[in-house]
Amino acid sequence: MGKTIAIANQKGGVGKTTTAINLSACIANRGKRVLLIDIDPQGNSTSGLGVERVGLKKSSYDVLVGGVSAVEAIRPTMMQTLDLMPANIDLVGAEVELVSLMARETILKRALEDVKGLYDYIFMDCPPSLGLITLNALTAADKILVPIQCEYYALEGLTQLMSTVKLVRQSLNPSLEVEGVVLTMFDGRTNLSLQVVEEVRKFFKNKVYETVIPRNVRLGEAPSYGLPILLYDDKCLGTEAYTELAVEFLTNDMK
Repeated sequence: MGKTIAIANQKGGVGKTTTAINLSACIANRGKRVLLIDIDPQGNSTSGLGVERVGLKKSSYDVLVGGVSAVEAIRPTMMQTLDLMPANIDLVGAEVELVSLMARETILKRALEDVKGLYDYIFMDCPPSLGLITLNALTAADKILVPIQCEYYALEGLTQLMSTVKLVRQSLNPSLEVEGVVLTMFDGRTNLSLQVVEEVRKFFKNKVYETVIPRNVRLGEAPSYGLPILLYDDKCLGTEAYTELAVEFLTNDMK
């Protein structure tokens, strides 16, 4: 059965989608069967893997609200062992529509039961909020992976995220654990980045990955070409960092 990981941080602009796309792609590149589920209404993981958001026949919205099976909404990508459940702007209304549904927090978990056996890893790119969509992801997940940018106020809001994880553990998903914390947008030339790394390691201790994702122009360019970084520029610092992160992730998973 595949391990399911929610990539979440209610703070926007922390490298969440960049991590979702590129960690998924780098793990798939190592021969693992990977599914990336885009449940962010912005649909950036979808367009970042070259899928047009307009005119999607089936999406994560249909799975969450329309009773469509996960199998129907999943589609292949340009990488043989990486599949995608895409998202589009329809998800904006899902928060409101989910309110009236029975067992609303467990819809995604139930939908994924049919496909968990097809993948080694299922990653979920969550919205930058702690609403019902993210709650569905945390209820369906085995682990949560938290990207944190190496910038001022990096730890802002993380107490709230950890409180939500605690509540989910108590009432919906007792086995939910923190998989790890990924430091993103690191600039070794600034004292601020170094201070943030120190702060985050103090806060999360051994849960912080050794691999740090640097600021990298190519990482910013790749989504506009609909490609993960390793297919856009396989020799840049971004590819190197996400490949190292994938290796560290897989090594930790074997322990």
